[in-house]
Amino acid sequence: MILPVIMAGGTGSRLWPLSRELYPKQFLAVEGEQSMLQRTIARLSDVDCFDPIVICNEEHRFIAAEQLRVGGISIAVLS
Repeated sequence: MILPVIMAGGTGSRLWPLSRELYPKQFLAVEGEQSMLQRTIARLSDVDCFDPIVICNEEHRFIAAEQLRVGGISIAVLS
């Protein structure tokens, strides 16, 4: 079975001024209402796999956990 590992790190410099160091692009809802992180995880819904592991910067761990909790997604957040 597949173990998805989602790398959600970054400094927020590529989509400036929308993204910032403390709120980088993966947490933004660029299209629709879900963030890019939420949309990435949602694409796994049709895949037979273990719960994904999300790897992020330590200062973003609470944002990642909250966004996925709101989406009802069971994950392990590593920082």
